[in-house]
Amino acid sequence: MSTSDLIINLTTDISAMIALGLEGTAHTLGVGIVDEKGNVLANARDVYKPTAGGIHPTEAGKHHRDVAPGVLEKALAEAKVEWKDIDFIAYSAGPGLAPCLLATLEFAQKLGQENGKQLIPVNHCISHIEIGRLKTDAKDPITLYVSGGNTQILGYAAGRYRVFGETLDIAIGNAIDTFIREAGGGFPGGPVMERLANDARTAK
Repeated sequence: MSTSDLIINLTTDISAMIALGLEGTAHTLGVGIVDEKGNVLANARDVYKPTAGGIHPTEAGKHHRDVAPGVLEKALAEAKVEWKDIDFIAYSAGPGLAPCLLATLEFAQKLGQENGKQLIPVNHCISHIEIGRLKTDAKDPITLYVSGGNTQILGYAAGRYRVFGETLDIAIGNAIDTFIREAGGGFPGGPVMERLANDARTAK
């Protein structure tokens, strides 16, 4: 089920709606706030950076628990909204690292109970596609989905997203992270590689 399907099933009047989203599938704890038109009112985050090696799931989960209240406060201030303005809470239900997902779910449950807001579980992969579709006005796209844990070719058919092909060894995102880390570039590797690529283009 896509993000848009989930929103349509809500009892909230979607003609004027504000959603608060919690992302916590891996190294980043993020809080986003958007309106019914897809306008991003806030996008606050805090990134777990391991001292050595790759992501340690338990440590990443602890990081998310520690920083979540502060990131939430930053997002609400950035969006200039209060809890009475929020219609529901969406949270990343998977796929992702189990300790990170659990920390995010617990934070979502706490906020929902304290503020009387409905919780909406969101598929992490589908949310990336839906955001891209929203921002580009793409109609029924075939998507090359590249992330840390997944590299797939996806399309929407017969009422659901379907996988037409995927890597069987290592996801491209993980490969980039590993290469950049071993080369001394830090973590996460994606932004580092993008910066190096831009510098190379500029130098020509």
